[in-house]
Amino acid sequence: MALYSISADSHVTEPGDCYLPRIDPRFRDRAPVAVTHDTMGAVMDVDNGRSLIPYGMVAAAGRPAEKIGPFEHVGWEELHQGGWDPVARVAEQERDGVAVEVLYPSVGMLLCNHPDADYKKACFDAYNLWIAEFQAHAPERLVGIGQTALRSVAEGVGDLQRMKDLGLRGAMLPGFAACNEEGDYDDARWDPFWHAAVELDIPLSFHILTGAEQLGGKGYRGPKMNSFLGIIRGCQDVIGTLIFGGVFDRVPELRVVCVEADAGWVPHWMYRADHAVERHRNWLTANAMVRKPSELFRENVYVTFQDDWVAFQVTHLLNHERLMWASDHPHSDSTFPRSQQVLAEQTAHLESDVRDDIVWRNCARLYGLNGKGE
Repeated sequence: MALYSISADSHVTEPGDCYLPRIDPRFRDRAPVAVTHDTMGAVMDVDNGRSLIPYGMVAAAGRPAEKIGPFEHVGWEELHQGGWDPVARVAEQERDGVAVEVLYPSVGMLLCNHPDADYKKACFDAYNLWIAEFQAHAPERLVGIGQTALRSVAEGVGDLQRMKDLGLRGAMLPGFAACNEEGDYDDARWDPFWHAAVELDIPLSFHILTGAEQLGGKGYRGPKMNSFLGIIRGCQDVIGTLIFGGVFDRVPELRVVCVEADAGWVPHWMYRADHAVERHRNWLTANAMVRKPSELFRENVYVTFQDDWVAFQVTHLLNHERLMWASDHPHSDSTFPRSQQVLAEQTAHLESDVRDDIVWRNCARLYGLNGKGE
């Protein structure tokens, strides 16, 4: 029997008409556009060739491993049409046994790393209009997450209000804000933004791969395969910044989502963080912390994961009410079209209440969704 499930992290693959007709006219000649590349096939051309995003690699759910790579030619007709067609998307949900999906961007993830803050703002505003239209075709099954560049605290607050007005359920933040004048996310000058998210009931998300370029260098050490293991580090660093920086102590109602960075590592992170404060709070200047890092993580941080067997094994070591399963469809790490099989195997040992919390109920509560027809 299939498990009722909600994916807390799935993706669209932005179509060619996502940005161009909606973007600020000043940036229309630089808008991301869909093209067919001789080698890669279907790609999104960002900023007149500054980067090419191969959709065959991005939207590789269900494709054999030997066919996943940036130089595999994949035509538009070979992609999952539900990446941009809401009718096809619902059909893909039915095939995978998923009732609802929280939808993040694909191109928009990498746009978070673009150095031009004004360009990012224009692209994100256009995307928010498009994803609002996309979700409107099946609002009970398609849950759109908006984007903000955060060029300033005040602008970020305004972006959250516009997302709310568009009917979007959450906001994905870049790993690094576009403005440096306000400091990093732990700076108290960002507190009005965190308070606004709470007041507007807009959960905030940090997704992997949205803060890489600012780190400099090639971004990893050793063979390229090692880079895959480091993908989750950016999210861990953001969470640590918020916890050790006192953000959750100052805004205790704030909830953030650590997206697609897995969850099996969380118990050890909490243990090590508590140790750091206990033994090194004097010289690492953590004396002002009101609650232990583990307490803050357990209450204020949600984590999403897809195929993470370890996460299901350590639910007793963390707050299972902050765990949210996801399919990641149609990305290459997706469990699609085997989500039901993966869930059956990895949750077999769990009590039904714990399992249901992780597989759908926590996500429904966070985003105010109706689960199981409730």
